[in-house]
Amino acid sequence: MPEPMDRLETRCLTSLEKVFPDEELQAGSVTRGSMLRGEVYAFQVAYRTQQLKKNISVSVDSALPGRITLRSVGLAPSELPCQRGHDENVLRTTPGLYPDPLFPIDAQEGVTGTHYQWRSVWVTVEVDDDAEAGLYPITVRFADKMGEPLAEECFELQVMDAALPDQTLIHTEWFHCDCLAHYYGVEVFSEAHWQLMERYVETAVRHGINMILTPLFTPPLDTQEGGERLTVQLVDVKKEGAAYRFDFTRLGRWIDMGQRAGIRYFEFSHLFTQWGAKHAPKIMAEEEGEYRRIFGWDTDATGEAYKSFLGQFLPALVAYLREQKVEKRSYFHISDEPFLEHMPWYRSASELMQAHLGDFPIIDALTNYEYYEQGLVKRPIPTNDHVELFLERGVPELWTYYACVQYRKVSNRFFHMPSARNRIIGIQLYKFQIAGFLHWGYNFWNSQYSLKPIDPYRVTDAGRSFPSGDAFLVYPGEDGFPVESIRMEVFFEALQDMRALQLLESLIGREQVVAMIDEGLPEALTFSQYPKDAQWLLEFRESVNTAIQSHLPRQA
Repeated sequence: MPEPMDRLETRCLTSLEKVFPDEELQAGSVTRGSMLRGEVYAFQVAYRTQQLKKNISVSVDSALPGRITLRSVGLAPSELPCQRGHDENVLRTTPGLYPDPLFPIDAQEGVTGTHYQWRSVWVTVEVDDDAEAGLYPITVRFADKMGEPLAEECFELQVMDAALPDQTLIHTEWFHCDCLAHYYGVEVFSEAHWQLMERYVETAVRHGINMILTPLFTPPLDTQEGGERLTVQLVDVKKEGAAYRFDFTRLGRWIDMGQRAGIRYFEFSHLFTQWGAKHAPKIMAEEEGEYRRIFGWDTDATGEAYKSFLGQFLPALVAYLREQKVEKRSYFHISDEPFLEHMPWYRSASELMQAHLGDFPIIDALTNYEYYEQGLVKRPIPTNDHVELFLERGVPELWTYYACVQYRKVSNRFFHMPSARNRIIGIQLYKFQIAGFLHWGYNFWNSQYSLKPIDPYRVTDAGRSFPSGDAFLVYPGEDGFPVESIRMEVFFEALQDMRALQLLESLIGREQVVAMIDEGLPEALTFSQYPKDAQWLLEFRESVNTAIQSHLPRQA
């Protein structure tokens, strides 16, 4: 007997599956999981129809004391999904449509079933710290526009009697103010721009981002040599002969905005150009009534003019940070990703910065251990495919990062990679006691070198320059709110895994937790050696939750 043409087929899936419209769904049904109080848990309900069917309503029913959000998993195009010479831990390597943006579901429009295509609904469950422990059924229902039931799936979520501890990891995803101004067509630092920035910062904070890149001057990042990015300068400068005066009013508003949203740490934009520290960033100033650029690509970073500027600026900035009581939560950058051949310029910049900044931490993303060995940077941030050398040599308070060239063996979050490869980093960060994680692309909606703005719904690879998924975590929403991504949600799950392991450590000790991580593995877990399948990761997290529950102090 033929199946009815209006039939809706559904299946419950974990958050680590990526549902492609042009392939058969291989993953089996998963209908149970567990979470700690204060955690965010996610699963998916995949669906497909026999024929095109619009206005399918999706609703949820549960007695769980928390907030349940339903979103539709959208598709994003990728012309450059992967690097050449990639490893085998990928889902596919072809250009096409990839599941990534998470769109709110309009109550009137619902979702659309497209014949023979699997799509999915992303279900997010947020439970407060004081929620009552127990097993809670969550029913997701689909109905047609007349309200007639089409299908339903039930997921059982166990809330454990323990709360997730606060995040200790410092986490930054670089925030690009100019991209917001470009996309939404607003004037930089207008009231509309401030409103947009605060919304995007709030979303970042909800996903474990507690440090923000702060543009003292327009950040000299991803800019073509000799080119310029849109001016986003928080500090007003007035030049009077050889002297400078500084107005920190906008910087104060930025700090207030960040702290109101939940930002704890402020990293100040690089004071020397990327890939070499040879020049100054673009710095605008008022001089004799004219507002113009006084430093930039034509500035010799080792010259007396720029040294004199920094000699006046840095002491004034330090005094202001102390006045604002954020000096213990302030971090500085010299130059992003210097190579070994850039050491003479970096050395000069480092000596100048250290002379004025004293004990303020200076952090920079770099690969060569020599920079740390020679004392040029005390807080190096090596990539996760080079971090093990720094670990072996005992570098304290070590951070790590990844970007477009970390695509062999190590964790990353490109479109074409399985979500388990994204999430595994949480366990790695815990095991190796990493103090901070940096990534360059929260909302970089430009082409490579910032030659032009792009539409991130059409161009996801910075103009066929970086694999899709590298340049940004959020998409611009029509209402001025960010549209989050699968990659962002899964990375936050990784951070929650790390926090759960820290909680377990407080109950049974670090040695036992590390042994638990490595138990049964052919080799001890490292940044380049780890289980590749999602099932191991999910089962491990369930075992962590069970161990936490069993070792909680008994109530009298």
